[in-house]
Amino acid sequence: MWEKLIERLISAIVVEGSLVLTLPSGRTIVSGDGAPEIRATIHDEAILKRIIRNPDLGVGEGYMDGRLTIEGDDLRGFLGLVLRNMREGNVHWLQNLQVRVGRRLRPITQVNSAITARKNVAHHYDLSSELYDIFLDEDRQYSCAYFDREDDDLDTAQEKKKRHIARKLLIEPGMRVLDIGCGWGGMALTLARDFGAEVVGVTLSEEQHRIATRRAAEAGLSDRIDIRIQDYRDITETFDRIVSVGMFEHVGQPQYDTYFAKCHDLLNRDGVALVHTIGRANPPGITSQFIDKYIFPGGYLPALSEMAAAFERQHLFLTDLEVWRLHYAKTLRAWADRFEAGIDTARALYDERFCRMWRYYLTASEMSFIHGHQVVFQAQLARRNDAVPITRDYLYS
Repeated sequence: MWEKLIERLISAIVVEGSLVLTLPSGRTIVSGDGAPEIRATIHDEAILKRIIRNPDLGVGEGYMDGRLTIEGDDLRGFLGLVLRNMREGNVHWLQNLQVRVGRRLRPITQVNSAITARKNVAHHYDLSSELYDIFLDEDRQYSCAYFDREDDDLDTAQEKKKRHIARKLLIEPGMRVLDIGCGWGGMALTLARDFGAEVVGVTLSEEQHRIATRRAAEAGLSDRIDIRIQDYRDITETFDRIVSVGMFEHVGQPQYDTYFAKCHDLLNRDGVALVHTIGRANPPGITSQFIDKYIFPGGYLPALSEMAAAFERQHLFLTDLEVWRLHYAKTLRAWADRFEAGIDTARALYDERFCRMWRYYLTASEMSFIHGHQVVFQAQLARRNDAVPITRDYLYS
């Protein structure tokens, strides 16, 4: 029975290209119409059942545990084949059901209270700092880089990302800037050192707070950079500018109004905010259950319609919107290549299962930008419609 069910599942998804799947019994099933051909093996019935019940979680766990293997370990080819077909609408009814159920459960699964948010952040960002040393750039930018030249390396593209954002913020010396989700302090350092801003950075990660505070001190900028362990909802000061890079993904859809209301209240009358977030170029959906369980618990990638409805309700003007498409695919590929180059260090820090989990996370994310509907939104927001110039020339001068 289970082998018939997996055959129906695979045949509903893989229509273009070809997947040759060997089952625990030794039987082989083939789905699709030809090249490219990907070969994979499910090694035991338990993981077969798990994939049928929950394809997203089951495939991820199967790969992570070595109970689903791919010929040549071509994970990129395997996930590309599946996601390319799903983008064309080739899905099984069970997947549609899971999306419908998941959307109804979002008010529960994405509550993200202050206590839950801190636990979720610790799950990912309080991992060993040596892990992030393996694959991030020198400045520890853990968000999409900006590749305006094909031959830019990761460090160059990340520096360009920060400066592109700084131009959108129209920073002037002495301005007070709030960095919501400041990470390891790279954006705060750039804005204070190179643009003369006074920056308050907030994070919920003990490890990020420690490193960001140390970096500010080493740069001689402790008098202009204040790194705090603080929930954005507890901030009471006002600021000339607000920047938030890669944090909105952790807010959770039920808190969107709270988030943008806070941005409105924390901005001075002439203030400007820049929210940089991964999003989806299709209607509202759900978070990958593999990503939610193992990588970013409580996270959610917004549809533009969800973001816009929330900041409109909170009386914020959308003064500029930019959509980055394949920039994050290039960023993730660079991270994945660096991770593989330092795999022995990662294995010594954790174990082989962790390495396979991290490889799956980076590769699945890359393929979601190439073959799925993931993009990056940069929303420039203000309380007044004349807070920024009426043309975009200032971004490229």
